[in-house]
Amino acid sequence: MIRKGTITILMAAVLAAAATVILASKGTVKEPAVAGTFYPGERDELSRAVDGFLASSVSTPAEGRLIALIAPHAGYMYSGQVAAYSYRHLSERSVDTVILIGASHFSAYAGVSIYAEGSWRTPLGNVKINEKIARSLLNEKAGVTFFRDAFTKEHSLEVQLPFLQRTVKDLTIVPILMGAPTQASFTHLTDRLTEIIRKNDRVIIIASTDLSHYHGYDAAVVKDRKVIDAVARMSVEDLQGLLSTREGEACGGDPVLLAMLVSRNLGATNGVLYRYANSGDVTGDKKRVVGYTAMGLYKSALSQQQKQELLALARKTVTEYVRHKRTPEPVVKDVRLQANGATFVTINRDHRLRGCIGNIQPVMPLYRSVIRNAVAASSQDPRFPPMTTRELEGAEIEITVLSPLEPLDDVKNIRIGVHGLYLVKGPNGGIFLPQVPVEQGWDLPTYLEQLCFKAGLPRDAWKDKDTQLFSFSADIIK
Repeated sequence: MIRKGTITILMAAVLAAAATVILASKGTVKEPAVAGTFYPGERDELSRAVDGFLASSVSTPAEGRLIALIAPHAGYMYSGQVAAYSYRHLSERSVDTVILIGASHFSAYAGVSIYAEGSWRTPLGNVKINEKIARSLLNEKAGVTFFRDAFTKEHSLEVQLPFLQRTVKDLTIVPILMGAPTQASFTHLTDRLTEIIRKNDRVIIIASTDLSHYHGYDAAVVKDRKVIDAVARMSVEDLQGLLSTREGEACGGDPVLLAMLVSRNLGATNGVLYRYANSGDVTGDKKRVVGYTAMGLYKSALSQQQKQELLALARKTVTEYVRHKRTPEPVVKDVRLQANGATFVTINRDHRLRGCIGNIQPVMPLYRSVIRNAVAASSQDPRFPPMTTRELEGAEIEITVLSPLEPLDDVKNIRIGVHGLYLVKGPNGGIFLPQVPVEQGWDLPTYLEQLCFKAGLPRDAWKDKDTQLFSFSADIIK
């Protein structure tokens, strides 16, 4: 028979043991797997190597907010100099948390693994895991779990750490390793990472990838340039196509796609190439090479020149289509205009609406969105007959370039003249551009009521639990 006092002592011992286990788990340090092979294993030598790569890199001029970086993960002798071009830009930003996304090379598993506790060691010291963010990303239903064994031999994330340690102060990381991610994995991580980074601009994404593998030099360059071009245009759709057909290759294709999806949600407009090279440039052996790229994903505003170019293109499109039923085929070299974008084109005559058509998702190059919607506004708006040549004189054209849609939690956050609204309930939907309530003289209640009416719903349908309400801002070009 066990006495009550003995039970108390035993319970205290059990609780103490449990606390010890938890503390030990919290203090777990993942040892390096490829120190001494992929990069120098001795502290001073590693510091000199990384600092040398950074000193030999240059900063590429780029406008806007940097949201994500892409860096290679081969051995430093092959890709270290290319990687330094990405980290050179990171050293110029105020960042303290890095979402590291890589692809599993050694462990096969369904879904995505997130290292959610402790720290990782390199010869330069330990890097803490941002456990709060890491654990908030875990979701068993979406296949996002903490599968520790997946990281044991993996190099794709580890090789990024010495560069981070030499460029970021007070660094914490969230290591994400993609096995065979499902659509649920992508959706969950895209939504959660978007939410996290939207609230904290000191968090940045780094996607780890090499490009094509073991082709001849010239063939590799062709494949790699296609991938780089799709990333520069922020075209998730084109990159998916290239990877599925093998016209382009990236061993970290899924990490790059995830980085692009999150960045696009956060308003990224274009990618900037910092550096491209392949192993043939380093070794001189150009028979079987591996490609490497350093890039940044940016949210940048349109310049006045770019705005005028889009406006001229819209007017030319309307004129040619109304007169000759043909559309221009311009040669556009500006990567900002080649990048995917969402636009509306509005045509007014005598200060009255004559046509307005657009797309709300960035699924085509910005300039092509303008062309398509200029044609549609002049001839396919169901509220009006197609324009005639007589109506071209005096026609006023306006382009609205939309930011990404953001779920709206509180209508009190809506700012008249700043926020456009998009409402969805079941099969019904309606959208108003930011300038509409200003032109109509609406206050906020009227704005919401009119949006419901446009969607074919009762005036207070925006309050219903099954109604989704999104806001967006816009760049209006007149």
